[in-house]
Amino acid sequence: MKPQNLFSREWIGFSLVTLILLAGCGGGGGEGSTSSNTSPEASRSGVISGTATKGPVSGATVTAFSMNTNGTKGAQIGSAQTDGEGNFSIPVGNHSGPVMLQMSGGSYMDEATGSNMNMFTGDIMTCAIPAMSGSTINGVQITPLTSMAQSWAQHMTVGMTSENITRVNQAVGQYFNISDILMIHPMDPTVNGSGASATGDMRSYGMSIAAMSQYARNIGMSYSSGMVTAMMNDATDGNMDGMMRDQSGMGSGMMGSTQVEMGGGMMGGTMMPADAGTRGLADAMAQFINSPMNRSGLTAQDMQTLINKLATSNGQIQ
Repeated sequence: MKPQNLFSREWIGFSLVTLILLAGCGGGGGEGSTSSNTSPEASRSGVISGTATKGPVSGATVTAFSMNTNGTKGAQIGSAQTDGEGNFSIPVGNHSGPVMLQMSGGSYMDEATGSNMNMFTGDIMTCAIPAMSGSTINGVQITPLTSMAQSWAQHMTVGMTSENITRVNQAVGQYFNISDILMIHPMDPTVNGSGASATGDMRSYGMSIAAMSQYARNIGMSYSSGMVTAMMNDATDGNMDGMMRDQSGMGSGMMGSTQVEMGGGMMGGTMMPADAGTRGLADAMAQFINSPMNRSGLTAQDMQTLINKLATSNGQIQ
């Protein structure tokens, strides 16, 4: 009986070792195999990175929002702070579809005055991205021009759909002679010689933003970020005429047309002139170009095509 018992104990021990070895091999899955319970969608990690420019905006909060099916702003999907150059990087997980970025707070060097300004209370800058599929998107711009386009899309019938976002980004770009306001980085005209290496798109972009700053200075606006808000309100219907209108029926609740009120620390009741977004910007651009704050090396002749286009515009962006 003793040999039989010994054999039984040896057999049991061998069986246990075999089971342990098999378990360690992952059931034959092999090295580097992944669990069948891991979803590719769940493991995806999207990131949106870019720059906020009103002059580079440092210390600002940039928040990413999804879009609801009716084209309105949806849930927050990520946020980040801008660095000293206005750069940001926002993890957005596995989100897919359109995205709205909203920037608030922070400070920037105002182009026309050369002084450091805070974003005025209630002033924001935005942009709308037509599609996000969970992959990384680099080089997204948040500027006064992307803010105008986003505001227009928000107040359209059916709101911020991918189609509307694409349309308004292109239209605002054409208005200012820029092929892609969402992805082209504006030239900084306050940097010595910046115009030499800048493309035509970058020149038009940088000078358009500087013209808004110059216009704000001309009318006595204490915080030029207020000019961005005024331009956003003027662009609600795609017509730069000093009036704001809500076409969507679900945005601001405005009835009919309302004249745009200028903010940025100005006394209440100051209204936006009808030609602020046309001839007003053209004159301000020419004035900035001839000022000491323009260190780009560009002259009025270099920007004459855009100056003339704005000066003779009827204000229709589309």
